[in-house]
Amino acid sequence: MAKVTIQRQFGLWDSPISPASLARGIGVSGLAWDTGPNSSGSLIWLENRSDRGVLVVQPPDGQAPRDLNSEFSVRAKVGYGGGDFTAGSGFVYFVDDASGRIYRQPLTSGLASPVTPAFGHNASPAISADGRWLLFVRSYEGQDTLEIVDSAGQMWPQKLASGADFYMQPTCHPNSCQVAWVEWNHPNMPWDGTHLQMGRLGFPAGSLPAMEQVETITGDGHTSIFQPEFSPDGRYLAYVSDASNWWQLYLYDLQSREHRQLTYSEAEHGWPAWVQGMRTYAFDPRGDRLYFLRNSLGSVSLWQYDLADSKESPVNLADEYLSLDQICIGPSGIGLVASGPRIPTRVITLQPDGSDRYSRVSIHRRATSEELPSAAYASPQTIQWTGLDGGTTHGLYYPPQNERFEGIGKPPLIITVHGGPTSQVRNGFNLRNQYFTSRGYAVLEVNHRGSTGYGRDYRNMLRGNWGIYDVQDSVSGARDLADKGAIDPGRVVIMGGSAGGFTVLKALEDFPGFFKAAICLFGVSNQFTLAAETHKFEAHYSDTLLGPLPEAAAIYRERSPIFFVDKIQDPIAVFQGEDDNVVPRKQSDDVVESLRRRGVPHIYHVYPGEGHGFRKSETIEHFYTAVDQFLRQYVIFA
Repeated sequence: MAKVTIQRQFGLWDSPISPASLARGIGVSGLAWDTGPNSSGSLIWLENRSDRGVLVVQPPDGQAPRDLNSEFSVRAKVGYGGGDFTAGSGFVYFVDDASGRIYRQPLTSGLASPVTPAFGHNASPAISADGRWLLFVRSYEGQDTLEIVDSAGQMWPQKLASGADFYMQPTCHPNSCQVAWVEWNHPNMPWDGTHLQMGRLGFPAGSLPAMEQVETITGDGHTSIFQPEFSPDGRYLAYVSDASNWWQLYLYDLQSREHRQLTYSEAEHGWPAWVQGMRTYAFDPRGDRLYFLRNSLGSVSLWQYDLADSKESPVNLADEYLSLDQICIGPSGIGLVASGPRIPTRVITLQPDGSDRYSRVSIHRRATSEELPSAAYASPQTIQWTGLDGGTTHGLYYPPQNERFEGIGKPPLIITVHGGPTSQVRNGFNLRNQYFTSRGYAVLEVNHRGSTGYGRDYRNMLRGNWGIYDVQDSVSGARDLADKGAIDPGRVVIMGGSAGGFTVLKALEDFPGFFKAAICLFGVSNQFTLAAETHKFEAHYSDTLLGPLPEAAAIYRERSPIFFVDKIQDPIAVFQGEDDNVVPRKQSDDVVESLRRRGVPHIYHVYPGEGHGFRKSETIEHFYTAVDQFLRQYVIFA
């Protein structure tokens, strides 16, 4: 039977994706194997269910996964979070959302017990190879430290390193006598410049290990180092560095003290360390291979590197997984959080095929019900276009997609601007975009100059230009699609949160009338108060994006939308978390007050109990319902 489609105006298509379905989905933000002495061989992952973080355990014998416990919500809160848990020797070590303490719980049966005292916030627990010691990062009263405690939590933790502003990604040598970590200082962010440190531990009788010697292995104020990892045989310390413009993999030989670059492709092998606990590579348990993730133009693939032959080769996956994350290798294979443009997020493992290669894929968890066929989803196109000043900009374009409908005329366009602004949208599954495309909107995700994923030179283009390139690249992207006849230039919407929300406000001021409407989530409106009030992690972020104060005060005023807010005339929807400590509520309140006073069409929703980003299911459902109604009123029927 021939397929029958209905002609209906773009933006008014009946969608199989409801606001409730977006609210009910889960997120997967961490993955680990239980390894080491007396390990269970279990695979563990962290699910974000509404505003709770739940650890799920998959036993190695094929039994059904189970929640580790029902008492705790797992979430670390150092900086933006991450580094929520680890596993080893039959136990999982996790950070309790409510108290910030690290707890230990057996993976087979048994209750959780505290390992660290109840003060400060802890993150990135790392268990020693012998299972006796636990490294972790602590943040307390504005001071960050690297600390150690016995894995049973019977002793008071001791500091191993202090004095730097930030610490992340601690790791232990197989002999449990050496440790490595990354540290950095203000005004740098971790993608600007960090140091890879290695320390030797001493073992005083009757007390915790103490740091006897520390040396800097590599890194400086202008080179970003990411994810140190010792090889299973203890010979090497691997790491990722952007010394050559791209984040590449390196090995440091602990005996010869020589550094060896492994990868050379013009692609990224590390991520910007917005959170603790990020991983892009892992050693094979035998130590003869490295398995790593390669990000090229927003698509992430799995590769392997043979240390003996000094050769790299791709690892082919059966499905079109173009977004891979949190790689880890354990007794049953390679674990990954994976998705594709038309494949919702899954927890998968690659298992040996009988030889020494990994090829068989098992799916352990699906983040959605996956009741829709892949053809129901829009497939994004990786595109480039020329900016207003002639520079090159990158992005992903999603055409409208719905199996039941055909549009009349040309579709409206929603431009989405990522946060950060040092971040990137990648070619994985994005249910938000599918929500819009299934209703008849086109979506352009802008990886403006200053985004990661395209080398350090591209990433650094936003230095001094925040509020310029991000705005111009959004406008030029819409113009490029309009010139190609892909979208309706009279119905362009811009949407973004945090730094992306700043871009939204600035774009409405700099290009009045260009956008039919705008959606701003917890956007930065006042650069002065942002620098004074935001959390420690980003307290000096604007020093590189705009310049240090007070010298750059004129630039801060010029790039603060609140001082030019009377220029905003186009309809705008503003959303804000009441408890946001990154972009406080007043940033949105001041903008909305001007809109109210001048009668500019707008809606404003403040969500109690939400911070910087929305987690609660009821918030997410309300948000998408409100956005759909707003767009119908001011874009479709206007």
